[in-house]
Amino acid sequence: MKHNDKLVLRTENQEGKCTVYVGGELDLESAVQMRAAMSPLIELTDRELVLNLQELRYVDSTGIGILVSVLKARHAKEAPFTVTAVPPHIRKLFDMTGITPFLLKQA
Repeated sequence: MKHNDKLVLRTENQEGKCTVYVGGELDLESAVQMRAAMSPLIELTDRELVLNLQELRYVDSTGIGILVSVLKARHAKEAPFTVTAVPPHIRKLFDMTGITPFLLKQA
């Protein structure tokens, strides 16, 4: 588990799937930590990459940009990427920015 006072990341690898549990705040201050954690995982094209946002309390435009960057990178590699367990207040932001259909399978 990697964390600071704002962002908590926990990675769980299973056969065919890598799940990253994201908690706390994903914003400008935690962006470097999130990018560093996601960079090697983007390259794991032999498995689905899943972000579980159940414990995410806050995301700003920088955080949304990181999610979109991961989506684009995985798409370019033809590797599966899913965002799950999105809290209602985060889902509302996704809806307002128009990214919900791209991030969530059951949008």
